[in-house]
Amino acid sequence: MKLGLSTYVCSAALAGWLFPVWSLAQSQGAFGPSTVAISAASAAAPASSSVFRFAMLGAYEPLRLRGPDDTRTINLGVRLDHVVTAATLTLRFTYSPALIFPLSHLKVSINGEAVATVPFDSEHAGQMVARDIALDPRFLTDYNQINVQLIAHYTLDHCEDPENSSLWADVSPTSEVRIDTIPLKLPNDLSLLPAPFFDRRDPRQLRLPFVLPAAPDDSTLESAGILASWFGELADYRQARFPVSTTLPPDAHGVVLGPREQLPPSVTMPAIDGPTLMIIDNPAAPNKKLLIVTGRNDAEVKQAADALVLGKAAFSGSEATVQHIDIGPIRRPYDAPRWLPIGHAIPFKQLVDDPRQLQVAGSRPDAIRLNLRVPADLYSWSGRGVPIDLKYRYTAPTVQNNSALSISINDLLVKSLRLPPAKDEDGKGRLQLPILGGADTRSANLLDIPAFRVGSTNQLQLRFDLDSQKTGLCQGVAQNPVRAAIDPDSTIDFSHFVHYARMPDLAYFANSGFPFTRYADLSQTAVVLPDRPGVDDLGAFLTALGHMGQWTGLPSLRVQVVRAAQAQQVHNKDLLMIGDSASGVLPPAWRTALPLWIVAGADGQFSRTAFSVKEYWRDGVHIPEGSARLAESGPIAALLGFEIPGSHGRSGVAMTGTSPARLGDVLDVLEKPDRVAQLQGDVALVRDGRIESMRVGDTYVVGYVPWYAQIWGWAVRHPILLGVLGALGGLLLAIAAFTALQELSARRRGI
Repeated sequence: MKLGLSTYVCSAALAGWLFPVWSLAQSQGAFGPSTVAISAASAAAPASSSVFRFAMLGAYEPLRLRGPDDTRTINLGVRLDHVVTAATLTLRFTYSPALIFPLSHLKVSINGEAVATVPFDSEHAGQMVARDIALDPRFLTDYNQINVQLIAHYTLDHCEDPENSSLWADVSPTSEVRIDTIPLKLPNDLSLLPAPFFDRRDPRQLRLPFVLPAAPDDSTLESAGILASWFGELADYRQARFPVSTTLPPDAHGVVLGPREQLPPSVTMPAIDGPTLMIIDNPAAPNKKLLIVTGRNDAEVKQAADALVLGKAAFSGSEATVQHIDIGPIRRPYDAPRWLPIGHAIPFKQLVDDPRQLQVAGSRPDAIRLNLRVPADLYSWSGRGVPIDLKYRYTAPTVQNNSALSISINDLLVKSLRLPPAKDEDGKGRLQLPILGGADTRSANLLDIPAFRVGSTNQLQLRFDLDSQKTGLCQGVAQNPVRAAIDPDSTIDFSHFVHYARMPDLAYFANSGFPFTRYADLSQTAVVLPDRPGVDDLGAFLTALGHMGQWTGLPSLRVQVVRAAQAQQVHNKDLLMIGDSASGVLPPAWRTALPLWIVAGADGQFSRTAFSVKEYWRDGVHIPEGSARLAESGPIAALLGFEIPGSHGRSGVAMTGTSPARLGDVLDVLEKPDRVAQLQGDVALVRDGRIESMRVGDTYVVGYVPWYAQIWGWAVRHPILLGVLGALGGLLLAIAAFTALQELSARRRGI
């Protein structure tokens, strides 16, 4: 199959946000079996078991079921290359001891089909209970919704209050689904891409081996980086690791990349006449596939990689030859598809896949969550927060009560709005249908999110709490009659922010890849690798590029790879340096500019050294500027930030350590949000899972603040001096006015 591709990268392409797995699965639309033709699995195919905890499936907190009839949903996917032979749901839950147990239970359903009920009893009330439920594998398809519904009663009286505090059950996030599967042998078809190498049905971390030539050149590594960033973009919140070897993976799918004559001997291919993409069976692993990205030379390998990440929708069959590829113009600053555009107010409808994600039902529903990714260097020079023009609708309470809408950012409360009761005139007159139906009241509020609470990755949480309308005993109330919605035309506005950052700050890199991701295609980035990189160095390089794709939502189409010997010859680019202390990626001539210099001894251990510390972070606690000298010894990994010597505001970030194996310690930190929050300053030392961050060197400024903003910032930092200058200015103005009036008076008197 030959393809002529002319593909341009647009700002809206590949856009996406960090949603929990359950939200992501719901946004996919219909849930149903794949229509891909699959050959029958071998009878001897080995079976495997996988365990998915609810926390892995997006339920990071307990499922809090409240009221007489409340439901929560967990979404579970089944890989395209596996078929389920058996499944077990293990529910771990606690329930109220005040229930009527013969009438109260949990109802479990899969894809709308009831499969089990779990009765309650008095013996285990108030305790953590575990129940195993066998699931019929015939109910499990590609995408599955597992519903857990609470049916609860606390009295036989007809005056039962649906808001009574006795009606509760909590399902633990340690609950799990165990599925037994056998592998399927998929056809060699490029139209299945990115499956089976990445399968969006699989919530686990992506681990995809890359097979590279024994001594890959810079162009081959750039092509591999493009593919790794693409797979990292697809993996998103799952994270991705890319181990590197020169031999085929014995038990996994893999990517084989390089010129035709440098491919492993066990890979059998026909003659090629240009950039080629191919899927073949992995000769080292039954039922596994290899994605071959090759060409007659390095340039053709690069064209094949570009075509794969930009034009995969056009592929079909087992092989494709690319005749032409155009990756489009260089990206503009701050236009990463996963970052919000900050030049104008952004309507909420651009933050969700479906407006129904802005609607909730029930008296105490889950929060409406909106993920906000913005550039890390946003700076509010005036001290103003982030304005939100919030429009919302809700079923108005009939009496004054505690119904409220709480607005939080990153789990920190911003404001709580009291929801007023209904008025007599609400039920009269003409009704005009709004954009979102099913709600009875519309209100609007302007509020500001404090700027200091906004980082590069944020979540805006909007939680409705609608109280019961019962006014007395035996006053009937319909069960869960209330609904609420946020209007899609509500807006959030970052337009008054400027781009300004005081560097180096490892928090910027750890949270969003800044400053490298300032250009989403990494056109202003060069990656420095050892002259002879090992598999640990290359694995760290590809995994770091995977993070870049995850942060930006775009493959790193223009990343440059250079070797340690050429590091000082790179100009007008930010440098990401990957290699251990003996690799030479940090030039000795820069030693005085680096915040830390690691020297490995003859035994590979970290030689004792000392350095001054200006600011210090330990376990997330900041110790103000002081004088301290630290000495470290033993194996260690480090993340360093610094200004490249001789440049004007160009940044360098080094992932280093006492040995190549220590690079994995830094990658482990970048995959854990709680550890990422501990990366600060310009030096972060990682050892035995502990992180010690500090500031050693001087800072520099990246970005620009207008002159009037600089004056304002100076005035805010010196309020007393501003008051003195204001008083002096007022006095001079008074003297000038008095003198002018005296002259005017004298002129009138003819003096």
